[in-house]
Formats: sequence, structure tokens, C-alpha cells
Amino acid sequence: MITSRFAPSPTGRLHLGHAWSAVQAHDRAKNEGGQFLLRIEDIDGTRSRPEHVAAILDDMTWLGLVWDGPVVFQSERVPDYAEALDRLHASGRTYRCFCTRAEIEADIAAAGAAPHAGDKPPPHPAKCRYRKPQDVAKRLARGEPFAWRLDMENAFAPHFGIGWEDEIAGPQTAWPFAAGDIVLWRKDAPASYHLAVTVDDAAQGVTHVVRGRDLFEATHVHRLLQAMLGLPTPIYRHHPLLVDANGDRLAKRHGAPTLADLRAAYPDGRALADQLRSGTLPNGYRSA
Repeated sequence: MITSRFAPSPTGRLHLGHAWSAVQAHDRAKNEGGQFLLRIEDIDGTRSRPEHVAAILDDMTWLGLVWDGPVVFQSERVPDYAEALDRLHASGRTYRCFCTRAEIEADIAAAGAAPHAGDKPPPHPAKCRYRKPQDVAKRLARGEPFAWRLDMENAFAPHFGIGWEDEIAGPQTAWPFAAGDIVLWRKDAPASYHLAVTVDDAAQGVTHVVRGRDLFEATHVHRLLQAMLGLPTPIYRHHPLLVDANGDRLAKRHGAPTLADLRAAYPDGRALADQLRSGTLPNGYRSA
């Protein structure tokens, strides 16, 4: 049985791009008698808001999208992420990173001027992968905050050749190096997006991940984490994104009109959902 999911973050109101993705994820399962799950990715306690959770549920109901089972909240699943992190520690492929954001940005800028072979992983901007144990011990003794990162080069070596199936792009071979040494556990919050979403999809039995093309590169990382943790690999469908008349992607940070803004034109949100299904997009929006 197909199981899909929609997993928004409660950091603002949903916009048309969210509806576009939610409708596709919903229909991918429901059209074949499967299950559609709703997960709230509220692990970032500094930005997540209860009022946005309520608004998400209201918007989904307004669109006529029916989810199966209880809503899952990432904030309630931190022990599961910690257990997965422990398993990654056991692989010997993780390390503490003490670098600040400013240090990382400076190192990225410096590394950008140097040529790098296309078949080599890019140099990670943080220096902590190579810190001596005594240096790490001193920093820990001083109480310096740190994140846990994945040593990408050594983590991927035993899993070379893994891949996944994308319903739009076709068979894919994982090559996660472009992401660098990803953060697994953040300084200011629990598990990173990469770790949490990988663990959650497996725990919820998600068989088909329907999400935007902007997350295609993240799937390379998620496929590696699945291999390292012995988790199943869903089938993916990375759909085109909605853009405005200027070709700009709809996003919260760009001030995209919210679904609440569209309610005057669409008293019944199911009419808007049907419009999205037919590909007839309002306000000059198009998929790209």
C-alpha cells in the first residue's frame, strides 16, 4: 500500500506552493487507496509557533485534504533521533564541530577561489574534522557549544553505488558530496532536518516521498543516511515548483501570498485544490 506524507514547518502560514505540494502528495496515495500522513516539522523551537500549527491544520482542511491517523510532531520524537545519532557515532564517521557561522562563511568564501576536481568531494569549510583529541578535550572543558557532523567522504565510501528511484527523473545514483559534511545534531536545536526526516519517513512507513524539486539534492544525503542506518528507501517524486510571473520561486522568505490571503477569492478551498490538480494556476503562477 502506498503511504505518502506532507511535512510542513510551523514557521509561518502556508502559501500556494505548499498547497501545490500537499495536493500532489495527498493524491499520489489516495488515488491508489493508500494512506496520506501529516507530519509537523517543529523541531526548531526558536521559530516554530503553535498558532502556525493550528493554521496548517485549518488550511489542510480548507483544501479538502484528509490525512490518515494522528498528526506526528517532530518535537515529540527527539529520543528517536538521538538513538539514530548514537548508531552513526558507532560507525566512527561523526565528529564535533565547534566552528561558528562566521568562521564557516569565511572558509567557504576562501575555498571558493580554488579549483577542485569534479570527482572529489568539495573541501568542507569547517576545520573540526581534523582537530586533535587534546584540542577537542580543551574546548569541551571550556564548555564551547558544538554540532555533530558527518564525515561525508569516509561515510560514503562503504556505500558507493547506492541509489533511488525518482518517478519523474528516473533511476538515480547517490552522490552526496555536494552537501559537504552535513550537520546531524545542531548547536541550537536537536536533530538536523536531514537526520530527522530520514528517521521519520522510515518510522512512519512512508513508501513514496512527494516533494519539490528544490529538495532533490537533499535526497542524495538522505539515501546515504538510510544506508548507514539500515532503513528502507522510499520511491521519490520531486515535482516542479511554482514560480510567479517573474520566475521567482514561491517561498515564505519572499513574501509569497498565503492561503489565508487567497480565501477571499476561494471561499471553498477545494475549488483551489481542484485548480491545482488541473494545472490551471491563479495569478499568473506557473510550474517550473
